[in-house]
Amino acid sequence: MTRTLSCGPARLVLEGDRLRHLHLDGVEAIRGLAFLVRDRDWGTVVPRIDDLRLSDGPDGPRIAWTARYDMGTGSVRAALTVDLTPDGLTARAVIGARGQVWTNRTGFTLLHPITGVAEVPVTVDHADGPPEQARFPTLIAPWQPFMDITGLTHQAGGWRVHCRFDGDIFEMEDQRQWGDASFKTYNRPLAQPWPYRLEGETIQTVTIRWTPAAPVAPVLGPQTRVADPRFPQTALALTGADAAHLARAPQDLAAIGAQRLLCHLDAAGDVARDLASFAALQAALPGPAYDLELLALCDPQGDPQEEFARHAAALAASGLVAATVLVHARPDRQSTPPGSDWPPCAPLAQVHAAACAAFAGHPVGGGVAGFFPELNRKPSPPGLAVVTHGLCPIVHAADDLSVVEALEAVPHILATGRALAGDADYWLGPSTIAMRHNPYGSRTIPNPGRGRVCMTDDDPRQESGFAAAWACGLAAAIAPAGLSVWTPAEVLGPRGLFAPDGRPRPVAGVVAALAVLAGAPVHDARGGDLVRLHLGGRVLRANLTPHAQAGLAPWGWDQDDAPDLQAGAGRPKPWA
Repeated sequence: MTRTLSCGPARLVLEGDRLRHLHLDGVEAIRGLAFLVRDRDWGTVVPRIDDLRLSDGPDGPRIAWTARYDMGTGSVRAALTVDLTPDGLTARAVIGARGQVWTNRTGFTLLHPITGVAEVPVTVDHADGPPEQARFPTLIAPWQPFMDITGLTHQAGGWRVHCRFDGDIFEMEDQRQWGDASFKTYNRPLAQPWPYRLEGETIQTVTIRWTPAAPVAPVLGPQTRVADPRFPQTALALTGADAAHLARAPQDLAAIGAQRLLCHLDAAGDVARDLASFAALQAALPGPAYDLELLALCDPQGDPQEEFARHAAALAASGLVAATVLVHARPDRQSTPPGSDWPPCAPLAQVHAAACAAFAGHPVGGGVAGFFPELNRKPSPPGLAVVTHGLCPIVHAADDLSVVEALEAVPHILATGRALAGDADYWLGPSTIAMRHNPYGSRTIPNPGRGRVCMTDDDPRQESGFAAAWACGLAAAIAPAGLSVWTPAEVLGPRGLFAPDGRPRPVAGVVAALAVLAGAPVHDARGGDLVRLHLGGRVLRANLTPHAQAGLAPWGWDQDDAPDLQAGAGRPKPWA
């Protein structure tokens, strides 16, 4: 159920049990407000909603409902109300637990948007002490920018917006680093133990008030444009098992035209077997560059020089000609949240020094095999040839709109990533809707019902036009940033270009169309509901909505020869 509610200057959307896009006189002030329950793997528990009622309160609309969150040995029950008035909104939750409930977080989550908010002033109220005068971060903050929050005040257009939080201790994280287009304020600090047992009854409230204020000039936020950008080379990710399969029939892979193959090699697995499989594929398909993505053991009690000498000898014995060796510390594949101890791992400076010595003659890169938060919290040492990280848009929300909105965060990620990469080539690693590995829990989340599920490794949208349109949107978001390589898909499997029967999925068409444009000048790159990407002599468009528009079907895309560049028609334009 989706409904639009209005009262005074406010307009918002009720989508199921969540509030989205609170606008004041057309300016987005709050991206979302929801009551969420997270399990011990940080999975979002899907509630059973009962008796949702929308009625007229004394001053405006009132929403009331009850929700039950089943969690194996127990359940969370919540009675929730939201009141909207001409000058504010109040959300209240009465929370109780039945049985044994172990949760990492249970409570309200409030999202501020990033467009027009990153870099702007904010007043932060704390339980003790005077208000803090600060700014929302420009580049992405690796840790919580604000803690012990009781209130936040910022300006949206001609309105001063104050948010108050009661019933628990709240703090903020910069969700841009996970690909969310939001700053998130949530309850229970991460420095406290988790999972924790939820017992008894508690009450939480979030109150938002707005008052008129003199309008201020909009702030653009971080920009990622480089001079005369060109579209990056296309890489595809694969495992040793994938390579063994593809070596027998490489023609479909060859038809995509990717310039590079990212060969995933886990030092905890059968290194010799996987290298032999990659070498066999290279013999059958010698055209692309073969880059190793090496998850090294990095035992702090061991000798990094001995480990990398062993890997280099295995590479030489396999016959595989590696173009680049990307070295990632396997212990750091799991995220280290604030307040947690870092896992035992050899120092990264020693790791990369040993790797550069062992793989002399190969460019050696670093970064992470996971996602941007892991790189942001533990950057690679300087002096590497390449810095890389991946992207996954379903860490915190998996509905279609949230996945599309994640593209808004990509320029922010790339601006911060470029600052971390320094003089190194900057590569965007595997960036698919589904998650190949979960750094935030013990597993990826199963998806037997083929739904929209956070942190799953198998998302049904990969098989549809949605993934194709989203990949086109991602291409437009990265095009101005000066990346050297992007990796928009795996070859096989649930995140791949090809279905189990060998049939190409719709996303394969977009990836092939973009692969041939590697090195083409970026004349235009526009995002939003209708993506337009002008590379060299081609224009690609994509419809990122469930409704037909501009001659494109829902989640459709097309390409055509570009019109002649006349009267400045090809000038680069920012992602918008």
